[in-house]
Amino acid sequence: MSTSHVIIGDGIAGASAAETIREADPDASVTVITDEGEALYNRILIKEFAKGKLPEAPISIHEPEWYDERDIDLQLNTHVTDVEPVAHEIHTHEGETYEYDKLLVATGGTPAQLPVENSDADGVHHFWTFQDARGIREHAEESDQGIIVGAGLLGIDLAAVCAAQGIDAKYLMRGDRWWRYALSADGAEIIHEALRENGVEPVFDSGVDRFEVDDDGHVSGAVDPNGEQFDGQWAGVAIGLNFNTEFLDGAGIEEDDGIVVDEYMQTSVEDIYAAGDITQFYDTILNSRAQNGAWGSAKEQGSVAGRNMVADDEAKEFRWVSSYSITHFDFPFLSFGHPARGDDEAERKYSDSEWRRLAFENGQLIGGVLIGDLSQQSKFKKLIREERKVADQKELLLAKDVDLEEVKANTAAPAE
Repeated sequence: MSTSHVIIGDGIAGASAAETIREADPDASVTVITDEGEALYNRILIKEFAKGKLPEAPISIHEPEWYDERDIDLQLNTHVTDVEPVAHEIHTHEGETYEYDKLLVATGGTPAQLPVENSDADGVHHFWTFQDARGIREHAEESDQGIIVGAGLLGIDLAAVCAAQGIDAKYLMRGDRWWRYALSADGAEIIHEALRENGVEPVFDSGVDRFEVDDDGHVSGAVDPNGEQFDGQWAGVAIGLNFNTEFLDGAGIEEDDGIVVDEYMQTSVEDIYAAGDITQFYDTILNSRAQNGAWGSAKEQGSVAGRNMVADDEAKEFRWVSSYSITHFDFPFLSFGHPARGDDEAERKYSDSEWRRLAFENGQLIGGVLIGDLSQQSKFKKLIREERKVADQKELLLAKDVDLEEVKANTAAPAE
């Protein structure tokens, strides 16, 4: 009898797991269930679509035929309502039951809504799915003024939409700079100036106290906590995700701002795995829990989970140094590893559009941000993977061209 694998979620993590399972076990039963109405698409390219730079055609990764060719049962527009681990069953909103031997949860999240008045008004957008991107693009093309909320990596995508669509926008930030958890004032100012050059004005120590609407219920502006009013017929909000785990209530799976998994993507419940940005995974480099929603990380987690779901020998560990790039400006931007955590740091500004910051934890390099020059990224990722104690070699690491052999010659050996 063939083994039954059920995957909830058809993002890159779920799709990667399905492909891995099929390659490892041609006879297995593989079912992919998603609440979206279309198969896997490129969440990176939907930014360019929303900006008006790409048509829909290049965005899709897998057409339904891809699943048919691999004998993978794809169920679109299907909501899972609950999971019964003892019976090894899941149930859907239409009353269907799927039995599984191994289950993967890769459901990601839903954009969090601002807890303020009129946050659900027409014209207030969140950016996560392809359908979101369609609405953002359509509405942006009709708007002259915009408001952006969320001073992070997703928020700046909304700012880029405004820039590309010619919207005069105000970017309302609660703190004194963009992505203040990973950038200092020097690094953030490079981003601020690029935003201004593209018609997006950063407003610091601000935020949204309430949205205002017109007589038709359409957003017309926002008022910040300082009482300042900003006009806008278009608003974009990116303040984080609420993870889609409601259907796991009662299943006994450990959660802590996401689903807790070990280095093999196994949850606290036997035969149930999880992958993607929904996971709090055990990072074998940091030797602690971590979370990362980057595309490459999610793809690798899905592959590791799929491999371990079919494995009858030694399990595969998830060990990955992620990266996230922004391509909206005239200069490149890349974050890698875990730049927003750590107990030590080093940074240097090389020019008006070139800056580097490195984050350390317990002496190890664990992440960083590169603006303007990405040429050293592979060296930094190598040091992270090797777990070397390099925090005492900051000057060497801030050199324009890092000499790894010199760094290694002056540092402790990797941790065992």
